[in-house]
Amino acid sequence: RWWTFDPRVEWLIDTLKMLKKYKVLVICAHAETALDLEDALRVRSGIPATVFHEGMSILERDRAAAYFADEEFGAQVLICSEIGSEGRNFQFAHHLVLFDLPAHPDLLEQRIGRLDRIGQAHVIQLHVPYLETSPQERLFQWYHQALNAFLNTCPTGNALQHQFGPRLLSQLEEGDDEEFAKLIDEARTERERLEAELHAGRDRLLELNSAGGEQGAALVEAIEEQDDQFALPIYMEELFDAFGIDSEDHSENALILRPGEKMLDASFPLGDDEAVTITYDREQALAREDMQFLTWEHPMVQGGMDLVLSGSMGNTAVALIKNKALKPGTVLLELLFVSEVVAPRALQLSRFLPPLALRCLLDANGNDLAAKVAFETLNDQLESVPRASANKFVQAQRDQLTAQIAVAEAKVAPRHAERVAQGQQRLKASLDEELARLTALQAVNPSVRDSEIEALRKQREEGLAALEKAALRLEAIRVLVAG
Repeated sequence: RWWTFDPRVEWLIDTLKMLKKYKVLVICAHAETALDLEDALRVRSGIPATVFHEGMSILERDRAAAYFADEEFGAQVLICSEIGSEGRNFQFAHHLVLFDLPAHPDLLEQRIGRLDRIGQAHVIQLHVPYLETSPQERLFQWYHQALNAFLNTCPTGNALQHQFGPRLLSQLEEGDDEEFAKLIDEARTERERLEAELHAGRDRLLELNSAGGEQGAALVEAIEEQDDQFALPIYMEELFDAFGIDSEDHSENALILRPGEKMLDASFPLGDDEAVTITYDREQALAREDMQFLTWEHPMVQGGMDLVLSGSMGNTAVALIKNKALKPGTVLLELLFVSEVVAPRALQLSRFLPPLALRCLLDANGNDLAAKVAFETLNDQLESVPRASANKFVQAQRDQLTAQIAVAEAKVAPRHAERVAQGQQRLKASLDEELARLTALQAVNPSVRDSEIEALRKQREEGLAALEKAALRLEAIRVLVAG
């Protein structure tokens, strides 16, 4: 077999032994080469390696990538065919072996780009074996001396390949050294000229503005601070428990989620009917593409919240309150109303009247105690009640509870009306200012059209009309019985 006599294989084994503390990605052009190299490493060295090629299923590729990414028990080497240079990211490694060189510079850049990603903490180390006085050596010299493709990105590579490709091909096959050196010089000169043109066409002001400056740094800091908080994992554990999603440990900072036997809602956005692996660690998610990175914006989190908000689960409850200050048998009614406006999204009324939960806690005399008794304080004093007992109690108290709901709505209504009035004022102030600005601008700039001003006036009128229809919606009720 070819790997028994190819000196590049012996070189590869020696290089991997030298880099035994590091993860190494090996890319070659064909799947057959990758499979043969894996055989060679297993037979001749025992170095833990895995393969990644187009003949494998997506699940098999995911497993191979995960095995390579595992820091403690994973493979040191991942041997890829050309498919490894497309789409997969391995920024946790910084040693790349190009066992053979591709025919196009863009493909070379794609290979290097598998490691040169966001999250890469080291300079990429390239290792390129070739046979001396062979076409491989000349191709290496073409990329290195003519295109400078190993040390920098090569935006002119495609143009140079089209221009010099036919001559390069003939020189690789049977050219003499003098002609090849001349080709290298011409290509280098042309590359430098094209790069000078590209550099002269840069908009430095745009580049500086695009960098974000202090705003970008502040945003990164805010994201890192949010990543360090535990509110999301705690919330998601409660959500999984409520909807009957089983979670088990996968590894450090990673969980496997599966539909449980008592799954409450089949529409829960788990993302997979069988199982899905999640993590709350950003660096781990960057290294492991088989893991979903959960943030507050993830579809699973957003979809779970939507199910909680739109479903009936948790909208009604009966609980026992243990408080010596309350006479046994005393009934308190806790209600949550949502103050909101329903309007077309184009009006953007959530800027002026975002949905807000308004709480009311009524005693037997119809007094609102919400301002005196915090939700958390009350929650700590509650105990659950069996469902059957809760149903009987609610049926017996139905008429009194219905009357109290009307009382509660009357007490919350003034707070809602105040919010609506403030929202209307904010909308008027914002759009009136914009109308004045556009009107003044139109006087000196004819490009400001009448239709723009008219559209803004229409938006103002429709927004105010929609805010007039803002309503209270009863979201949840909890009956509390002193015992």
